[in-house]
Amino acid sequence: MQKDIELLLKMQEIDYYIGELERSKDYIPDMIENLKREIDECFESSENYSERLTEAKKEMKSIELEVQSTKDALEKYQKQMLTIKTNKEYDALVKEIDECKETISSGEDKILMLMGEIEELESKVEEFMGKCDEVKKENNAQLETLQEQIDSVEEKRQIKEDERKNLQVRIPRNVMNVYERIRKGRGGMAVVSVKKRACGACFKQLEPKLIQEIKKGERLITCDSCGRILVWTGED
Repeated sequence: MQKDIELLLKMQEIDYYIGELERSKDYIPDMIENLKREIDECFESSENYSERLTEAKKEMKSIELEVQSTKDALEKYQKQMLTIKTNKEYDALVKEIDECKETISSGEDKILMLMGEIEELESKVEEFMGKCDEVKKENNAQLETLQEQIDSVEEKRQIKEDERKNLQVRIPRNVMNVYERIRKGRGGMAVVSVKKRACGACFKQLEPKLIQEIKKGERLITCDSCGRILVWTGED
């Protein structure tokens, strides 16, 4: 029976490895999607900053033209002040001059604000250009590795399945049935070692007499708490 127990431990290692391969088929695609999304989001942010930078420069150019045009009009009105003859003409001209000055002041304030925004945007664009290249390089390296893992999963799984079949024929049917029943009922871990005189899974303390029987390995002994097969590995 001791030999059968050793074979069960090897079987459990194979089943665990197969389980990890199966789980990788679920989480690796998610990892790939996250890495691709990170690249896309970085370039999207960079593009948004670039677009806003272009808009800000166009907006500033438009305001500069408007301010210059208003300054030209202001200069014309100021020259007309020398030629007016009536109070009505004077009042109308003063109103036009005041409006021009207000437009110029407002426009120059907007230009100053846009200059600050443009400077910040130019810095952001430069920052993200370098960041995106770095993220793309790093993530593409990880993507290549993950893709290789996906491509090899089925091959590795088949190798382990073959190992499992070869091992299974060496284990008595009744022992294998107990192992499979516990494995399916307990989520994979069917065989556990005794640790600190307790079940290595549920940690229930074991009687000294039972521990001695486990050490002998003459029969399958299961934990009366969690039902798993108990084995002695000399690590107590």
